Amino acid sequence: MSAAPRRTRRRTYGLLSAAAGLATAAALTSALPADAHESHHHRPGRYQDVQLLSFNDLHGNLEPPSGSSGRVTELQPDGTTKTIDAGGVEYLATHLRQARKGHPYSITAAGGDMVGASPLLSGLFHDEPTVEALNKLDLDVTSVGNHEFDEGARELGRLQNGGCHPTEGCYTDKRFKGADFPYLAANVLNDKTRKPILDPYWVWKKNGVKIGFIGVTLEGTPGIVSADGVKGLTFKDEAETINKYAKVLQRQGVQSIVALIHEGGFPASGSYNYDCDSPGAGAGLSGPIVDIAKNVTPAVDALVTGHTHTAYVCTVPDPSGRPRMVTSAASFGRLYTDTTLTYDRRTGDIVRTAVKSANRVVTRDVPKAPDMTDLIGRWNTLAAPIGNRAIGYISADVNNTGTESPMGDLIADAQLAYGRELDPRTSLALMNPGGVRAGLTYAAKGAEGDGVVTYAEGFTVQPFANTVNLQDFTGAQLVQALKEQVSGPNAAAPKILQPSANLTYTLDLTKSGADRVVTDSIRLNGAPLDPAATYRVATNSFLAGGGDGFPTLGQGTGDLVGKDDLTALEKYLTANSSATNPIAPPKADRITVVQ
Repeated sequence: MSAAPRRTRRRTYGLLSAAAGLATAAALTSALPADAHESHHHRPGRYQDVQLLSFNDLHGNLEPPSGSSGRVTELQPDGTTKTIDAGGVEYLATHLRQARKGHPYSITAAGGDMVGASPLLSGLFHDEPTVEALNKLDLDVTSVGNHEFDEGARELGRLQNGGCHPTEGCYTDKRFKGADFPYLAANVLNDKTRKPILDPYWVWKKNGVKIGFIGVTLEGTPGIVSADGVKGLTFKDEAETINKYAKVLQRQGVQSIVALIHEGGFPASGSYNYDCDSPGAGAGLSGPIVDIAKNVTPAVDALVTGHTHTAYVCTVPDPSGRPRMVTSAASFGRLYTDTTLTYDRRTGDIVRTAVKSANRVVTRDVPKAPDMTDLIGRWNTLAAPIGNRAIGYISADVNNTGTESPMGDLIADAQLAYGRELDPRTSLALMNPGGVRAGLTYAAKGAEGDGVVTYAEGFTVQPFANTVNLQDFTGAQLVQALKEQVSGPNAAAPKILQPSANLTYTLDLTKSGADRVVTDSIRLNGAPLDPAATYRVATNSFLAGGGDGFPTLGQGTGDLVGKDDLTALEKYLTANSSATNPIAPPKADRITVVQ
């Protein structure tokens, strides 16, 4: 049976095979019979290698990401490390197409956050360019991630099914056709129907080979997405949901199952190619995905994960104690994972002991894919009049790294200044670190010149269109909010708010929980906070809703809603920098960290 042509609408998925020209990875282990593969007479053998190419957290990065966002760290044989420039959809397309060559059985899958928090080239057009690019990449299936809900379930449905934007209309003379691949949302239920808002699973079929995919996002999505984006939705436990649909697939005769999970872990090394299992199976990985993996039914053969933007290829024992592959390909299209699933036609299952996997770098030393170059050029032409406008000048890179980052500080200063425009009583500003998506680079990206900050670069830093909100808090509430950085939901993975220049304190990481914020050290304009006094605080709308595990910030009073946060940054840069007097990166010395 020959492979069917690439399908064009999601409704026909169950009836169609995968596209032609796809693939297998590494050779089988010696434990399998030598004559197990398809014979020269094209009669299927018992065992068939299926190539699974996967990536996650693209976030609309069609052009090569800049700075540290566009590099990966590679461990060398002598133990040293080197960095490699990576990413860009023109190169990702070439790498994936080269990887598929000579492999008739291949699937390309993703672990969520394909869109959202995107650079201007995609974000300005509500991520239609990214969906178009993913269609051209021949993506077969993806789970939803938390960022797929940034603009709500209705907009996610539009990305899946097509149609022009409800308020901005069509961007080109063609109607947006939506994704050729299914978004899977098994654990996201509509509160009224109690059913998944999108398909919970999808089955890939070719020549009798059947592999099922179940897609989930992290159960904690409502805590990290604006409340409007998840209104009317319930997010269920990841492992319980996967186990439920694994049984459904098995009843349909599908024994080979891959889970696409938008939740991840933290590897023991920052190098993409480190040996995760060298200290023992699963010992090189920590974080939420470990417990999920240990509770997902042994019926699932591999886990493709995401969310943490880290790179790992690990085995974690399943509930029966058998090792199972868990992978993540960092973020922004810098890596893809190449996994070999050996399918046993007799049992319909994957031979788990033969699974091989490795992360591959999306290097920029390969030819650019011409269709992607054309796509980027077309959308850039539409974006250029907005994106190329200069909004400020910097004297050096403003990095987005560290517990307290120069970029986070700059944003907090901008929000304090804007807050004081709205209300002169504004006392301070706090910025959540996850809302700072990139730094600013001194080197020019185009023809604007070194040190020039363009609107497009600012958009890449702050793409969410959160508003700047002013609220009143008591001094006691402010202390409590600062303690929430390192306690409650944030105890295991602290979320350190980026403070405006007039707020200083000590963070003692040798202590545990809320005690890590040294209360006596907190100073505003050099003076201790008065627990009973009222302070006007500028935050973004996400934090003002109690997002990121800061319930106290959702309890403010006297709300005043301003313009979007990028407007605040633009106003600050324009007022405080010029070509002859650029602004210097903040020193990031507002928080004294004791380790």
